[in-house]
Amino acid sequence: MRISLCTITFRHHLISLDEIAAWAQANDFQGIELWGAHARNLAPRAERNAEWLDGFGLSVPMISDYLPLDGDVEALRHKAVELCRLARRWRTRKIRTFAGSRGSLEVSDDERQQIVERLKEICTITASYGIHLLAETHPKTLADTAASTMQLIEEVDHPYFAVNFDTLHVWEGGDDPVAVHRTMKPHIRHYHLKNIVARADLTVFEPANVYAAAGTRRGMTPLFDGIVDYDRFLSEISGDPQVDASLEWFGNDCFDTLKRDCSRVRLAVEGSEPARRTVNL
Repeated sequence: MRISLCTITFRHHLISLDEIAAWAQANDFQGIELWGAHARNLAPRAERNAEWLDGFGLSVPMISDYLPLDGDVEALRHKAVELCRLARRWRTRKIRTFAGSRGSLEVSDDERQQIVERLKEICTITASYGIHLLAETHPKTLADTAASTMQLIEEVDHPYFAVNFDTLHVWEGGDDPVAVHRTMKPHIRHYHLKNIVARADLTVFEPANVYAAAGTRRGMTPLFDGIVDYDRFLSEISGDPQVDASLEWFGNDCFDTLKRDCSRVRLAVEGSEPARRTVNL
């Protein structure tokens, strides 16, 4: 398994990508998942790219952004092309988005079909760059339950359309992540790993809260201390060196939590601590 951290973790921190990369290298991460806002803001710094990140023994597995699927079509196309160009710069073949902004039970058949058609069109764009478009399993989208996500995969029916499997959100949708994973596995290209103390705390991940600097972080918890059984889930994806997973931590104590969770994930999937890498800069 290749484990990455997410730059969205540091959305309210005064810290550079250089510092994040040096820390990630020193703490046995293999990658840095770039938040779309960060990838765009790094664009003027031409020297910051995949080749630069190679020097740390790191790569960018995915750029995570939010395509306006229910907005203006031309704006959607423009943003898709922009993201593809950024993905090329960082040598990643995955772009994450959400499948709309309303849940599967809230949309009409016509509204759902519009989102499907736009996903198909964006997949045509990303495919021309050799990039997969990943819809994240997430509440208030068309991928809010396992059934709706599988339906969406069938509706889009494109070889460059895939799933970012957010384990907590699959559980939030009322499904068993292990059972869903066994069905959805051929369509999964990436995993987000995070946890929560209790179902009553799930509102902590509401965008209005999680993106607010003054938002509460109560209920966010290290990966193995929450309600989702990650020992059980990780046993399902252990043994596959091609698995890409990101620790999506939004809470406080970023470095301590990420370091501890990374170490424990490795113990769960590999049974031992990884050998410390040495990279000459």
